[in-house]
Amino acid sequence: MEGTRKMHGNSAVSLVVEPGGTQVVAHVGLHALGRFADRLGLGDALSARVPWTGERAPLHDRGKLLVHSMLMLAGGGECCADIEHLRAQDALFGRVPSDTTVWRSFQRIDAKVLSGLWEAMAETRASTWSRMGATTGTSTVVLDVDASLVQIHSENKHGSASNYKRGFGFHPIFCFSDATGEALAALLRAGNATSNDSGDNLAVLDAAIDQLPLRLAVGHRVGDQASTVTRAVMVRSDSAGCTAGFINGCRDRNVGFAVVARRNASIHAAISAAAANDDCWQAALRQDGDIHPGSQVTELTDLLNSNSWPDGTRFIVRREPLHQGAQTSLFPSLEWRYWGHWTDQAGTPADLDAHMRAHAHVEDHIRRLKDSGLERFPFADLDANRAWMALVCWSDTLVRWFQQLVLTGPLAAAEPKRLRWTLWHTPARIIRSGRRHIVRIIDAWPTASDILNAYRRINLIT
Repeated sequence: MEGTRKMHGNSAVSLVVEPGGTQVVAHVGLHALGRFADRLGLGDALSARVPWTGERAPLHDRGKLLVHSMLMLAGGGECCADIEHLRAQDALFGRVPSDTTVWRSFQRIDAKVLSGLWEAMAETRASTWSRMGATTGTSTVVLDVDASLVQIHSENKHGSASNYKRGFGFHPIFCFSDATGEALAALLRAGNATSNDSGDNLAVLDAAIDQLPLRLAVGHRVGDQASTVTRAVMVRSDSAGCTAGFINGCRDRNVGFAVVARRNASIHAAISAAAANDDCWQAALRQDGDIHPGSQVTELTDLLNSNSWPDGTRFIVRREPLHQGAQTSLFPSLEWRYWGHWTDQAGTPADLDAHMRAHAHVEDHIRRLKDSGLERFPFADLDANRAWMALVCWSDTLVRWFQQLVLTGPLAAAEPKRLRWTLWHTPARIIRSGRRHIVRIIDAWPTASDILNAYRRINLIT
């Protein structure tokens, strides 16, 4: 009986392990992602923006090198050395550059080359978005701006500095597309950079507008006439965007805004006047449109002196029952927590409040980036780290496109960790038959049907 119990307690089958395995591959899902990038023409677009520095073309095409690096990051890589895991799978990925080649390539990406690579991503995005239902139509294009601290455990990174949380590192700022969740722009800043720097916020907004397809971006650059706008664009921000410089800058670009309000005496007085008037409050809504029990919203524009704000600016306030651990409120109360935002958008207070609270999606987007290489800046050079951060954004963007155009069901909204376990690192056998290489996925693999369906959809992309 003791021997039986011991046998059943084993968690792995006893076997002999030997080197020399052939006809096996371990990253079939990443191969699908790479084929998807090839169908979009991403590698060729990036390659055209990287100049040669020698007399002959480099052994490894630089666009291909960057796409391989994106696959590495999607698979969980955090440094140049992790490219070796793809290099061992030449049957799937062809000739993959070494880690030293990847390192040298990043060192040669200066500000001019990086700008060109962003332009290549914009071109690819324009053709990709034309295939997406989430980005077609006439509805307002919603952008979300937010910054996040990234801790760095080395003082040798150029441009890093201590931050207000007594940490050390960088404080990058991002602008995301709400429809797709992809990072349209990113600005790498020192850790002591302030969140409410209107110059930085407008810089990342301008960079994001440059990434939009032309039919969406027209009319949204400084100096453009409002009559030239063909598609409305608006930006959401937390209280870091609640500055006159940022709001006026949005108006100069014909961009709508919604920014979280900061506490001041006039807001305190307006909420005080409305707090006891139950008739002016209406039920708040959830993201799905259903009533949010206990929460209420109202508009207090008429109770405020908004002369310092652009014409048409409205002030929306939401209140919910006070709970333990609630964040700071706009108005001191033992019963309610108050939260408000400024906006120039049309709609009912309940609809505008629900729309503004969707800005919280940026937390999910930043979490994905941090789980895909953002928390590791492997270079000492600032330009190289800027290129690394851009590649993290592009890798996440490629995955987002893959999810929305190729995957269905739960995998279309899966987090990086789940994609790695269930999709990217799928094992299989590879055989040669009829002068072709054939990959055979393990029958019992949980997502085998999803991978096969993904390849079918990829083959339909022209």
